[in-house]
Amino acid sequence: MRYLPLTDTDRSDMLAKIGAPDIDALFADVPEEARLSGPIEGLPMHASEMAVEKHMRRLSKKNLAAADAAFFLGAGAYKHHIPASVDHIIQRGEFLTAYTPYQPEIAQGTLQMLFEFQTQVARLYGCAVANASMYDGSTACWEAVAMAGRVARGKKHKVVLSGALHPHYAEVVRTMAKFTDDEIAGAPPSLTAKPDDDGLIARIDENTSCVVVQYPDILGRLPDLARIAEAAHDKGALLIAVNTEPVALGAIKSPGELGADIVVGEGQSIGVGLQFGGPYLGLFAVRDEKHVRMMPGRLCGETQDAEGKRGFVLTLSTREQHIRREKATSNICTNSGLCALAFNVHMTLLGEEGLRRLAMENHRLACMAADRLAKVPGVKVLNHAFFNEFTILLDGDARSIVRELTKQDILAGVSLGRLFPDIDCLSNGLLVAVTETTTEEDIETLASALEEMLA
Repeated sequence: MRYLPLTDTDRSDMLAKIGAPDIDALFADVPEEARLSGPIEGLPMHASEMAVEKHMRRLSKKNLAAADAAFFLGAGAYKHHIPASVDHIIQRGEFLTAYTPYQPEIAQGTLQMLFEFQTQVARLYGCAVANASMYDGSTACWEAVAMAGRVARGKKHKVVLSGALHPHYAEVVRTMAKFTDDEIAGAPPSLTAKPDDDGLIARIDENTSCVVVQYPDILGRLPDLARIAEAAHDKGALLIAVNTEPVALGAIKSPGELGADIVVGEGQSIGVGLQFGGPYLGLFAVRDEKHVRMMPGRLCGETQDAEGKRGFVLTLSTREQHIRREKATSNICTNSGLCALAFNVHMTLLGEEGLRRLAMENHRLACMAADRLAKVPGVKVLNHAFFNEFTILLDGDARSIVRELTKQDILAGVSLGRLFPDIDCLSNGLLVAVTETTTEEDIETLASALEEMLA
């Protein structure tokens, strides 16, 4: 009764009220083959809380935690140091319980935080306006594609995806495009030292609403955004730049500076831990103020009250939950407010100089790792340029090598075979990420283990 307070009579009354004969009728739209025919085999019907806790602890001990290994995983989720003050601030009651300002004018503290967050994202991305955050990077990517369609007023339906866009982001775009008229023009990634900018530009035509490019890309390379932007604009298309590692923008030019019209990405690297894959934080900004009305989500603005005092309001909130829901530009139901606060606090602690120093330390350690790994027989570094993530090619299947190295408490990276399971020629590729949390000892541990395994 602790977790199931309803009686059989309660359930019968509710079913009668909605006109359903039984509970099974509520799942009539679920295909028969997708339903369980009985209890899950191997699981007991019930157990005490203490027994469940002991069982789950035994299972958890089989995991290799990020803090207990030489850690080189990346591909869109990065292990960075987060100051203890970030968690301390976001756990204050007024932030932790407020969640979202449904009566915004009385939530001035939350609105001010979001306003400052927007300012930080806009400056980071080199854009005029940023919104008050989204779910995560992949859904923000789709929202940018949908926005490009609105800007084109439904007259252009081709979406050109770079072959070096994170495959999970590309899959979200393809999934959502099933419900629109968009034609998704993708391509396989090219396993070359430089991105295939020429091939991408060649796919842009007069029917293209937008071009989606990751920067740095999924292999850690840096595409020529300025050149791609010029080619897209020549055809009347928007350039959407996707960034999965915001720390990189402390060292490289912002996408907005290089001509990107919409910049989106994942904010997890700043203030948000790995957290078993979420919740994360979607960032979204536009370079031209004339596109603000087409943006998804919500926008906080600064104003003055009747006494002339500084105040904050929800300037734009085109979500399906609100009064003008028929004009909603998005079905995003939350702005990941707590993660946005964590980003805001960490970025404030860093400041511009701190972010640049952090970026340079990431790059220094990544260069050290690439130089050391390049000396290992059977290892080739693919990239000519990178920030803190690069691709190596191994004399062997990368997935099996990664699995073997976990036995030595080494999380060696993300194999391209895992990211692109249908492309056999990528099976020997390994994506290696290095951050300020990586030590020189970790780098030597990985290099020595690869030397032994590939010998």
